[in-house]
Amino acid sequence: MRTLPVFYTPRMVASSNSMSPSAAKPSAVVASWRALQLPLEIIEPAPVTLDELAAVHDRAYVEAILACREPNGFGNCSPEVAASLVYTSGSMLAAAQHAVAHGGIACAPCSGFHHAGYRAGGFCTFNGLVVAACALRAGGHARRVGILDCDMHYGDGTDELIEAGDLGDWIVHFTAGAEYQHPHQADAFLARLPAIARSMHDCDVVLYQAGADPHVDDPLGGWLTTAELRRRDEIVFETFAALDVPVAWNFAGGYQVERDGSIPKVLEIHENTARAALAVLGSRPAMAR
Repeated sequence: MRTLPVFYTPRMVASSNSMSPSAAKPSAVVASWRALQLPLEIIEPAPVTLDELAAVHDRAYVEAILACREPNGFGNCSPEVAASLVYTSGSMLAAAQHAVAHGGIACAPCSGFHHAGYRAGGFCTFNGLVVAACALRAGGHARRVGILDCDMHYGDGTDELIEAGDLGDWIVHFTAGAEYQHPHQADAFLARLPAIARSMHDCDVVLYQAGADPHVDDPLGGWLTTAELRRRDEIVFETFAALDVPVAWNFAGGYQVERDGSIPKVLEIHENTARAALAVLGSRPAMAR
């Protein structure tokens, strides 16, 4: 049985003291998957370095965030959040490196990336997507990287960093939130999604944001049903598998929090993504790279 590589450490978990459950979500999701006995390979990621963050963000900003002198994306200066940030980006980078090296699909069970440009915003502090892409290229692991962002919201920070760093000649970025916001667009989006994925056919790896916040009941969403989100994930993994393009995916947003603080609806959406990934992994032989 093929297992899903999941790059997780408790050090990427924090309490953000905000409406967003994202900082604490890695622990809850991994615990849920373990309880469901999904076939996982849990691998501890290394933290990204200050230099890797400063290759994308202003060094003074990075240093101020890590020293808790400037508010993070959750709007506070929590040392717990600051300590977790190098591991969330580290998870994204490690998953991408694994996908490139071994083929197939790897998971970074984290969030909080795509609104981060030169400053924090929208629960995002460091843009682990662009950090991972730049570290892959600098290390000679990838010449061309795709970022397929299927979060509810426009990945403005990602666009800002790509434009400011003149990275558009080798990073292929699509952010669904720039074009799709309403339930009546669901069928058109799902029909177009294979072509969007195929536009990244020449990428060495694709970083896929499988956001839970496009769900129709999400307080910061939404326009896709649970079944449509499941189909979204199936299309993405199946299309890239057919193209032999590795995928590293992360959670992105999801804000359906119950009164007791639990997130069962968000967990269900992320479970469906994991099952879609496992179905594709199980249907194909291991890739030799």
